[in-house]
Amino acid sequence: MQFLTLLGHMAASTGSLLISPLAIALLFASVFLGIVFGALPGLTATLGVALLTTVTYGLDSTLAMVSLLGIYVGAVYGGSYSAVLINVPGTPASAATALDGYPLACRGEAGKALGVTTTASAIGTVVGMIAVIAFSPIITRLALQFTSFEFFLLAFFGILISGSLVTPDLVLKGWIAGFLGLFLSLVGRDRLQSFPRFTFGLPQLDSGIDVVPILLGAFGIPQMIGTLKDRIAIKEVQKLGRILPEFRTVLSRFPDIVRSSLIGVGIGAVPGLGEDIAAWTSYGAAKKASKHPEEFGKGSYSAIVASETANNSCIGGALIPLYTLGIPGSPPAAMLLGALMLHGLTPGPLLLIENPKFLPETGAILLLAAAAMWVIGIFLAKQVVKVLRIPQPVLMPIVGLLCIIGSYSLGNNIFNLYLMVPIGIVAYFLGEMGYPIAPLVIGMILGPMADESLRRALMVSQGSFAPMFTRPVSLILVILIVLTVASQFPFAKKLTDRLAVFTKKAPAACGDGEGK
Repeated sequence: MQFLTLLGHMAASTGSLLISPLAIALLFASVFLGIVFGALPGLTATLGVALLTTVTYGLDSTLAMVSLLGIYVGAVYGGSYSAVLINVPGTPASAATALDGYPLACRGEAGKALGVTTTASAIGTVVGMIAVIAFSPIITRLALQFTSFEFFLLAFFGILISGSLVTPDLVLKGWIAGFLGLFLSLVGRDRLQSFPRFTFGLPQLDSGIDVVPILLGAFGIPQMIGTLKDRIAIKEVQKLGRILPEFRTVLSRFPDIVRSSLIGVGIGAVPGLGEDIAAWTSYGAAKKASKHPEEFGKGSYSAIVASETANNSCIGGALIPLYTLGIPGSPPAAMLLGALMLHGLTPGPLLLIENPKFLPETGAILLLAAAAMWVIGIFLAKQVVKVLRIPQPVLMPIVGLLCIIGSYSLGNNIFNLYLMVPIGIVAYFLGEMGYPIAPLVIGMILGPMADESLRRALMVSQGSFAPMFTRPVSLILVILIVLTVASQFPFAKKLTDRLAVFTKKAPAACGDGEGK
């Protein structure tokens, strides 16, 4: 019943946005800009949302969310352009699409492939929107039962799990990056007793380190250095042909759409994973379920439907923990968290209670963004593709200038630039050494919640940790944290391997005559 009520409010919000020329203009402009960011190799949805955050500072919260969600949706989809046409994923989320999109383009089906990716992305966005509307109220009611201990453990677990799942080699590197972000969040006067911490006598650090300059530095500068260093060569774009898709091509893969949508929403809800992992997971699941797995990697429409549906449905999944718990599900969602706080909105269980119109508005914006993305993708594809010809040496300095302007415009504070540049350089070298940047961002975002919640909980309990082990939810979180840490020790890995071997041997031992 509540879901139907929220859908009714969402329909009303959709109508109010449709009759606002400014909102529609901002929506189409931000979606178009997002597609451009996604299509250009070296730029990402995370950087796009971060740069646009500072521009929306003077807008009201509704128009700001129209712009930010529009560029988020457009950028995640836009990576499919370069993935299909030049075999260079515009964003990490489109890497799986390149495996089959480019072979389709080589067969002369580039336009048809883009039409399929556009439609699949729109469907995935709509499914993610439904998930946000359906599950956010349920999780909010659960989160209202949380005490400070639960919020501390939840934030701590979010940092651990993001470090565990996105690290390319050693999990310890992900944890180090996460706790480095946690340390950065502790700089400044604490919010409970206003005691200065790690300020080194600098008055500029008394108010702490602003999130936006750190995010721009951590994501913008490494991407600029890496792109200019690698010198990505852009090939001539092939003739697209007919882009309007044959809908039977998409609808005939309905099982892939359903499975990929669920995978995208589920992975999006896990802190720190993001759209690229959702796309690869969905790609692998589609290949296992396919009757013709040998076609994958050679130009399979099922493959691009699976990856594009998953990475866009992941957007809605990433918003669920962001809105209800204050924990972003992906790096672009972490940018949204900073944007919400800039507009006076604090993500968490009280957000949807204090702002009852916020969730229906989000659903309306995602629905309209999916429609705008489809219209732009189908009817303006030939124009959007021209941006792929922009030389990287010309583009990257422009991006650098935008990062500088964005950091400085936040309070007109030159000190933000002194923070952004060294953090960006450090983030680049960390990435070169295999330390992921996403856990650092998650630690920076979740650090204040972990710090305040733990100290407040200890004040209430008079220094006792006993409530952490007597409350059911906090005990479950403690067990999950212990298992996450223990799983990285050699004895745990050996035990897991032995259990896997045992489960594989067990059926053979019970077979008819096979054990004789």
